[in-house]
Amino acid sequence: MIITMIILFVVGYAAIALEHLFKINKAAFAILLCIALWVMYIFNAADILSGSDEFMVYAGDIAKGHLSLFDKIIAFVTEKQIIEHTGDIAEILFFLIGAMTIVELVDVHGGFSLITDLIATRNKKKLLWLLSFITFFMSAVLDNMTTAIVMIMLLRKFINNVQERWLFAGIIIIAANSGGAFSPIGDITTIMLWIKGNITTEGILPSLIIPSLLSVIVPVLIVGRMIKGEFTRPIAPVASQSNHQLDTAKYLTRIEKRTIFMFGLGSLVFVPIFRAITNLPPFMGVLFGLSVLWIYTEILYQRKHNIPEHDKARITIILGRIDIATILFFLGILMSVAALECAGILHDFSTLLANKIGNIYVINMLIGILSSVVDNVPLVAGAMGMYPLANEAIISTAADPVYMANFVQDGSFWLFLAYCAGVGGSTLIIGSAAGVVTMGLEKINFVWYFKNITLIVLAGYFAGAAFFIVQELWLFPMIR
Repeated sequence: MIITMIILFVVGYAAIALEHLFKINKAAFAILLCIALWVMYIFNAADILSGSDEFMVYAGDIAKGHLSLFDKIIAFVTEKQIIEHTGDIAEILFFLIGAMTIVELVDVHGGFSLITDLIATRNKKKLLWLLSFITFFMSAVLDNMTTAIVMIMLLRKFINNVQERWLFAGIIIIAANSGGAFSPIGDITTIMLWIKGNITTEGILPSLIIPSLLSVIVPVLIVGRMIKGEFTRPIAPVASQSNHQLDTAKYLTRIEKRTIFMFGLGSLVFVPIFRAITNLPPFMGVLFGLSVLWIYTEILYQRKHNIPEHDKARITIILGRIDIATILFFLGILMSVAALECAGILHDFSTLLANKIGNIYVINMLIGILSSVVDNVPLVAGAMGMYPLANEAIISTAADPVYMANFVQDGSFWLFLAYCAGVGGSTLIIGSAAGVVTMGLEKINFVWYFKNITLIVLAGYFAGAAFFIVQELWLFPMIR
């Protein structure tokens, strides 16, 4: 059954990758794959869960005493596993909907013109470097998915040619993921490691800033050789998710545009602050910002009587422009990975890597490549579960104290895991949230990205990895 699930996932993944050949939206394949995997899992759950400690605790609950073993298994899968994973994924989806709506709202109201007006260059290479560094450092503060949404909307203000814009978009994906890797709050995997105490801010920043920068600089140098000359800004904005282009911006003053821009950007920047203050999940912070913008724009329309009703970009209109197919694709692919996780396939694979390879650098680089195929969250969670956070007592009693020292707080294993899981997700376009959302916004197909961007990503990925290994094995020991 496990082999069948793996084969089914590979086939479904291939169908998603070949979307342009089938001419069927990838979301349809992702949802079908999700349902098929969960059906297979629940029909074989009795065998899979027979040795599960988590299930035994659940089944031993007094409240479940009246149920038969079969009913306990069904309840565990449907009431615990599916509900928990759906809840976790719903947080991502609501965050995505909120962030996409805010960015679209700011764009329609001309807010991004305040940034584009400051970029005076017409040189394509200079623009590439500028956008990559803005994306890189913005992603260290915002999450990479939100950063990708913002930067793709900005990119549309500059590049009209689709094929060229896809090259720029590829660099934005790389920079968004690399920027999130060196910051404790820049990526969900670094947040996981940071919250659990595996890494600290003072540990990750100096250790990963240069490797992360290299993983962007090398791809930019390569892509920079593919683009030449100057660009002319599109006279009309590149179409978003709707054929109807709202002309709201022309009715607003510069101060009103700036206010909406500041509200929108402030809403996104406030998310980690909101999380730190309230301990509530990030999607609530995004929805809070969306509600503030909603109220402000409605008040603005009540005051400005010169805007025709058909040009008023109300939130209810903006929500209709959101790419729901991308949302459903997220749901399908993440729930598919959740089925593999519940079946123990991901954990078994992580254990196999540890037992057969052993070298922490090779293990992490393989995890990074694998994170471009499946979600990096369960991969990092599996690695955290496989290895203890070492202390002096654990090291002193270990069979190999030198090896175990890699697993202390801010140890080489945890820092390199943060780099590889974050940067490696750029290898395939569906390997990261930034890639998936860019795929949805720009309609980039899987095969084009694989042929034109994947090798470029790997060049930067291995360049940064090589620097980190040299740094850990030679540079830092000399300094210490």
